[in-house]
Amino acid sequence: MSKESIMLLKELTDAPGVSGYEREVSAIMEKHLKSYAKVTRDRIGSIIFEKKGTGNGPKIMIPGHMDEIGFMVRFVTEEGFIKFLPLGGWYDQVILSQRVIIKTSKGDITGVVGSKPPHLLTPEERAKVLEKKDMFIDIGASSKKEAEEDYGVMPGDAIIPDSPFTQMKNKKLLMAKAFDDRMGCALVVEIIKALKNIKHPNTVYGVGTVQEEVGIRGAKTSAFAVDPDVCLVAEVGIANDVPGTSPEQITGKLGKGPGISILDNSMIPNVKLRELALSVAKKNKIPVQLFSLTGGTDGGAVHLNARGVPSLYIGLPTRYIHTHVGIINIDDYENTLKLMLELVKVLDAKTVQGLTE
Repeated sequence: MSKESIMLLKELTDAPGVSGYEREVSAIMEKHLKSYAKVTRDRIGSIIFEKKGTGNGPKIMIPGHMDEIGFMVRFVTEEGFIKFLPLGGWYDQVILSQRVIIKTSKGDITGVVGSKPPHLLTPEERAKVLEKKDMFIDIGASSKKEAEEDYGVMPGDAIIPDSPFTQMKNKKLLMAKAFDDRMGCALVVEIIKALKNIKHPNTVYGVGTVQEEVGIRGAKTSAFAVDPDVCLVAEVGIANDVPGTSPEQITGKLGKGPGISILDNSMIPNVKLRELALSVAKKNKIPVQLFSLTGGTDGGAVHLNARGVPSLYIGLPTRYIHTHVGIINIDDYENTLKLMLELVKVLDAKTVQGLTE
């Protein structure tokens, strides 16, 4: 993996961008691609990069959602503590004692998620998982007045997990927040850049979508704007090759290649497109894994656009998604990029027409 690719992933994952607050991520993608593609936006913030190929070939949409899971300030207590709302799917047990950054009108404020001390819990309370509603964020303010007037905290402020990008001791493993789905955003950037020197029989629309984690919203509006003929979803997949998982439960392993979806809760992929992806992977000696997902992706909205869009979700195996930190393998990233580029090369008008015949 090139140094440039690693720095791109660092830049994108370190950027703040919870659902509804994706502007900084959008600006990074535009900075990298404004000289490579025509840039437009839909009306809720998704950014669209159009890269024309040869002739009037089919329109290929590649969405990667810009939003990460996070929180929003609900209100400040009289004592200066912050009560919050979740943005996206959080499991209560992974939230407590984590550092967060609050984006206020007066700058960034660091805080920690707190709760009643465990020493004061009853035996019944200790036996339960603490719920979000019983947590708060401590920013060191002494009162509501200080938090709001001096620190600038207001209801509606975005709250982002504080977890910096790290290359691990095993240099093939990268650890960061927001791989779900800044990894997809990075793939969009790299695919569009690579196509500058690659002939492709289609027009590619790389899209940074908004608000995926709260209902696949930006994918719906951007699909309406693009009106694609095919969709390749650039997303994370679940790598659960960890202790406590039996062999039959494992859906993906780090280092074993991109995952090709057979099913998720929002979409049954186009079977011919899936078969094409497997054929392209075999021809180019790209390792792949077949997997299913209990959640949904941007493909859930795109494949229902207009008269329907043949779609496939390609997932890069990632450990610990929907927590403050995830882990990916750079070999999987490179192979996902290679697979998607090779698919773009073969999606000409005849092939695309055959997907729905």
